[in-house]
Amino acid sequence: MAQIIPLTNAPNQNIGVSLAVNNTVLRLQLNIYFSEMANYWIMDISDSQGNLLIADIPLLTGEWPAANMLAQYGYMNIGSAYIINLGQTSDDYPNSTELGNYFSLLWDDNAA
Repeated sequence: MAQIIPLTNAPNQNIGVSLAVNNTVLRLQLNIYFSEMANYWIMDISDSQGNLLIADIPLLTGEWPAANMLAQYGYMNIGSAYIINLGQTSDDYPNSTELGNYFSLLWDDNAA
């Protein structure tokens, strides 16, 4: 079941989430921050105990199937994640002020 994770454009966000992924509840910590040097948002994913699972995932949109930011981590069974442009901008990725306003984070089961 696809779930929207509410984000803001605060420069550093640390969010604890409980997600329904692959018919089980998955608890994760998401650290989301804006890289001034790269000019895009980055996400780190940790387990509920704070152990880093994946670092430095760029929050970029994409065309199917490349849109799934977690595709290469399918073996971890933590689901799939997408940055969704809500249609109010023509950008391919949110700038420092657009995350949460014009773009959302969608999390779903592992992609087939």
